Amino acid sequence: MKRILVTGATSGIGRATALRLAAPDTEIIITGRRLDRLEKLKSEIEAKGAVCQLLNFDVRSEAECIKHLEPLGRVDILVNNAGLAAGLEHIDKGDSADWDAMIDTNVKGLLYVTKIISRAMVEAGKGGHIINIGSIAGTEPYENGAVYCASKHAVHAISQAMRADLLSAGIKVGEVRPGMVETEFSEVRFHGDKERADGVYRGVEPLKGEDIAEAIYWMLNLPAHMNVNDMVLMPTCQAGAYYTYRK
Repeated sequence: MKRILVTGATSGIGRATALRLAAPDTEIIITGRRLDRLEKLKSEIEAKGAVCQLLNFDVRSEAECIKHLEPLGRVDILVNNAGLAAGLEHIDKGDSADWDAMIDTNVKGLLYVTKIISRAMVEAGKGGHIINIGSIAGTEPYENGAVYCASKHAVHAISQAMRADLLSAGIKVGEVRPGMVETEFSEVRFHGDKERADGVYRGVEPLKGEDIAEAIYWMLNLPAHMNVNDMVLMPTCQAGAYYTYRK
């Protein structure tokens, strides 16, 4: 049975990915901070014939990562999805609490989880596959997004270095870097201001979490000798972080 760990599975890309990868021959391990959503997702995953284990904790806490993840032992696939954007202001008006949330989740949380899971993969000696969810912001910084962009630049660099670190262990490392995806992302960024969040997608047809999940599924099912290092996905109305055509 293939064991798959998806972090940040309570909404958006994480939730869609956990459901897309669920099959009778899999155990899906889902993590997140909202227990009610994890429980609902667990039922949906089990309805697809998969085994499901839920872990209710915050990846920002290294102690919680150790407590919940070390007992798992080896997993075959890790999808590092947990992440967020908070705030959209010029650097001189930024909120340091938002900065801490982004760096602690997007960078340090990813590192805490990866250290534990990759170590178990290496010790088992059977390879594995790690996919990190980055962003086009990881190579295209934009106005008002200094710290979020910096966190995703870090994910991009960590992915590249991780691939080298784990190469001799036969562990594949890939990164998916989406452009505009309509999830709770913007609502979280604007601290629950739904009207402002909806404006981000006005006049465009963005990607959905299910689109990213489908790409991840494809990456994971390539032949053993093939790896996708870096996949950039955007809706057809977007040409980059700075160019979006709105009708």
